[in-house]
Order: sequence, then C-alpha cells, then structure tokens
Amino acid sequence: MQPLDRETASLLREWIEKADADLEVARRMAEEAADNLRIREIVGFHCQQAAEKYLKALLTRRQIEFPKTHDIKMLLQLAGDPVANSLGEAKWLTPFGVEIRYPGDTSEMLPGDEGKAIEIASQVKQVVLAILARA
Repeated sequence: MQPLDRETASLLREWIEKADADLEVARRMAEEAADNLRIREIVGFHCQQAAEKYLKALLTRRQIEFPKTHDIKMLLQLAGDPVANSLGEAKWLTPFGVEIRYPGDTSEMLPGDEGKAIEIASQVKQVVLAILARA
C-alpha cells in the first residue's frame, strides 16, 4: 500500500474514532439491554455502525472507493476475500443499521443478541486494526 497523504490519514483516524465511539456506546448500553427490546435494538444499531465504520476505515486505507451504504456484505466484498471470509458473520449486523430504526419495523434482536452484536463488532475492530497496523 502507498503512504497516506495528510488528508487521507486524518479521514482514516476519524473513521476509527467514530467506530470506537459507537462500540463504546453499545457496550455501555448493553448492561441495560437484557429486558428491553428497544435498548437491544439501539445496541445493535451502534454495533452495526461500528462495524461499518471500521470497514470503511480499511477501505479508505486501501484507497478503495465505496458508496454511501450501510450494507456490511457490500463493504466486505469490496474489502476482498481474506477479510470477507474472516468477518462474514458481520453481515448479521446489517439490518440493525437502518431497517429497525422506524416504527413498525420488526427486530430479530433477541435477549442475549446484544452480546453477540458486541462480539461481532469487536471482531471487526480487531481484524481491521491488525490489518491497518501492518500497512
């Protein structure tokens, strides 16, 4: 990979900082999520957002253009096979990014799924940061 210019390096840091904030909010809220569907949905939303932003940081570093999307499957495809294969489970988070944000939408976020969401988002973080550290 080529060295980053100042502007791209700043953008990369911003993606990571925003993703870290989403993951931290999800972790804090998860403590209250077990008996509250709406809180679980919000934990899922922040985990989806974190995973999405970590993947966008990776794509930014690799200088791969990506559309304005919340579709984690699409972002994984753009990242390539090794990343997509190791983080395939992250696709499970996609519906929590948009689909459950409006009244009438249904949620598959069952009790205990908030922990699964945090685990997946944390795995995305770990993989992406490991790749970025080698770049």
